[in-house]
Amino acid sequence: MSRAHTYSLSLEWTGNRGTGTSGYRDYSRDHVVSHPDAPPIPGSSDPAFRGDRSRWNPEQLLVASLSQCHMLWYLHLAGTAGVVVTEYHDDATGTMAEDDTGAGRFSEVVLRPRVVVSAESDLDLAERLHGEVGDYCFIARSVNFPVRHVPAVVRAGASPHQAGVADAVTGQAPKPSYP
Repeated sequence: MSRAHTYSLSLEWTGNRGTGTSGYRDYSRDHVVSHPDAPPIPGSSDPAFRGDRSRWNPEQLLVASLSQCHMLWYLHLAGTAGVVVTEYHDDATGTMAEDDTGAGRFSEVVLRPRVVVSAESDLDLAERLHGEVGDYCFIARSVNFPVRHVPAVVRAGASPHQAGVADAVTGQAPKPSYP
């Protein structure tokens, strides 16, 4: 059975300095993303494109969407599998390549979730569940670039340095998790 979900928002450009887009440097890239039931998101472009670094840019929001979707599905799969997650943190990065025309596209996003579980017996399963998320994450299944992950799972009370993070400790590339 297939179900459709619709998502709506409002976007308002707030960067007119009085002369509109009369020149490339004559307007701000500031805007606000809003929805009646959520706080507004102050947006701009990447500072490399005359944006305000104190506001969220679309590239950051794309990486955030992938990170959030991965986390939410991971927590669901962990709960369903009986794995008790007590902490979750992700330091995600996205890489965008810009060509000579100024157009660009993401080449990859790497998620680095750090997960704390309550039982040592759940460590292997908790790590394997990250690989299963790719079968479900709506956002990752919708993008045309690799979303990779480098998970670190530790037992509650263990030192974060015991996580065995592959890219930091061994220098190995992150494992592909989904295309």
